[in-house]
Amino acid sequence: EEVLDQFTKPELLAAVTSLRPEVMPSRSIRKPDLVRWLLFAYDTRTLFGVLTRSEPVIKVGFEVEVMMMKFLFFGNRHDDVSEFIIRDLGHVRFQSFEEDKLTQKFATRKEAEDTLMVSLTGELFSELRSSFPAEEVYDWFMNWQGGIAGGLSLVAEPVYRRLVLKVGAWLEREKLSAQALTVYQLTPQAPSRERRARLLQRAGALDEAVALCHEMVSEPQNADERFFGQDFLSRLSAGKKKSIRSTTSALHNAESIVIPAGYRHRVEAGALDYYRDAGYQAFFSENETWRALFGLVFWEAIYDTNVQALHHPLQRVPSDFFLPDFYVKRREMLLRRLAELESREKLLAAVQETYASRFGVSNVLVNWYDELLGTVLAIADRVPPGLVARVLMEMASNLRENVRGFPDLFVCNEEEYCFIEIKSPTDHLSAQQLHWQHFFAETGICSKIVRVKWAEA
Repeated sequence: EEVLDQFTKPELLAAVTSLRPEVMPSRSIRKPDLVRWLLFAYDTRTLFGVLTRSEPVIKVGFEVEVMMMKFLFFGNRHDDVSEFIIRDLGHVRFQSFEEDKLTQKFATRKEAEDTLMVSLTGELFSELRSSFPAEEVYDWFMNWQGGIAGGLSLVAEPVYRRLVLKVGAWLEREKLSAQALTVYQLTPQAPSRERRARLLQRAGALDEAVALCHEMVSEPQNADERFFGQDFLSRLSAGKKKSIRSTTSALHNAESIVIPAGYRHRVEAGALDYYRDAGYQAFFSENETWRALFGLVFWEAIYDTNVQALHHPLQRVPSDFFLPDFYVKRREMLLRRLAELESREKLLAAVQETYASRFGVSNVLVNWYDELLGTVLAIADRVPPGLVARVLMEMASNLRENVRGFPDLFVCNEEEYCFIEIKSPTDHLSAQQLHWQHFFAETGICSKIVRVKWAEA
């Protein structure tokens, strides 16, 4: 069946015609049904004989062994040898490492086998959910995870947590709330607690939901948990009174500007022109600029081989980049780097030097384009270095969450500067965007939310 599947339906029908033209299935037959019919009507030798007259059929050998070798080299199931081709064609320039300083991703056979097992289980889940009833897939998953509970290597845990969240979210979409709640309980990783609180509330288990919200408020993993917990508890304390979410309240209290309705589908561009017409320099900033500033300032720390998070020469992202380990292992290194750049002049010089010497080299945070350097330098020139340092360290403390949510625009003139989050009349404010508004306010960085109103024709 595997071999027959390599041929198209017309090719298979042509083979039948050459064998016994008087015995032909309908030309409207589906290919899977045709394959089953052929396997029933003819022996394997006969089929292979007619199908391989024009071209041979070749099967790759040692597939499992090759898969394992690639997995050990890359440390995951996503990358493959096409990375070598991309590099050798010159499409991507990779960071240069001393290969004798690269470390293996897995220290033991168990670490490798555990991680591979969870990865393959995730791929199997993607196949099963499209072929079997949700209840059966849930039973299969719970039986599987019951066999590995408490026995996974630490290096496999992040892959396992992502799989748990993926399964839980799918069960929610399939309207299996009780089963989704059970799965979410397998991990504390965000957004598990938030999803559990919502499901518990719907199930009438309000005390448990409240307890989870208190946990999220006291020890939030990200802005979504923090504001969800606060808003949930506020709704309860408000009783019958209407409670407004933190993000909605911040948006309602924002100032507004009026721009032509012709910008309806490009709101940020309209706001950019509004501030330029008012005499300001204005730039698109949002996430890319702060990410690039982080990447350019901390380039050496990100790709430091001494941290043992780099395992092969084509690695774009350190293996600990989105884990708490990144901050724990590099905190002192990051602080030393910031101490070296305590003045505006040193910060600007360092950014320009790194930009020039590393231009085009793959960096997980730096997207190379013409306007990037100008915007980064504008921010580094106007925002005091000490405040820039606080933002960069806040990013480092949780890179998974804190490299997003930055304001859309950076505007300045000779006397002042401000970061501005632009919102159209139908747009919403995210929890992460509100997080940065609060952080900038606490830090002393000028930032605000501005709502757009359309000019009347």
